[in-house]
Amino acid sequence: MTRPFIHALLEGAADVPVMREILTRRFGLTETLHFDLHPHHGKGKLPDNLHQRPSERDRTLLHQLPAKLRAYADLGQEVLILVVVDADDTPEEVLLNELDAMLASLQRRPPRVLFRLAIEETESWFLADPEAIAKAYPAAKTQRIQKIAPDAVVGAWERLAECLGRKGQSAPKDKFAWAERIAPHMNFTHPRSPSLRKLLDSLVAEHVEET
Repeated sequence: MTRPFIHALLEGAADVPVMREILTRRFGLTETLHFDLHPHHGKGKLPDNLHQRPSERDRTLLHQLPAKLRAYADLGQEVLILVVVDADDTPEEVLLNELDAMLASLQRRPPRVLFRLAIEETESWFLADPEAIAKAYPAAKTQRIQKIAPDAVVGAWERLAECLGRKGQSAPKDKFAWAERIAPHMNFTHPRSPSLRKLLDSLVAEHVEET
């Protein structure tokens, strides 16, 4: 099967460094040639009416998602729409079922859509990779996160902030800086985070790697 072009729909700018690192370093892809990244203004929620035009004032991922999927409906099998969403405290199966039901309800939708979750959030992937944190921030107190189970719902960005000595600082600005520094050191060969591993395995199954 031909390697697809990927449109990756992400919650926000802080997800961009991680996804870019996954697609370039793990899969050897080139941005704009093989993929585009589309960050939004947070997670949001699916609209009550999945078929109406979304509000221009609400630029969150889930609010815009049904309309964006309709807009991609004419793309062929050579394009993969990848949607990466934070699970937060919603059970994985519940959120995936909700997204699958939304997709099925659309009369117009792209042929290849992949929903994947970051459990609890992207920062959970960092907590599961303390070696990457230590390489990016040698002074980090990684002993404070060693006992956190991978993908545990613990308030991941707050725990990461504590580990980095940034407790109480502004989350949005810090989260992007953390991602930019930590992502280049992440282990994508044997990731400890189950949700990150599912994302990588799903991309392999979608023939993202050149054969």
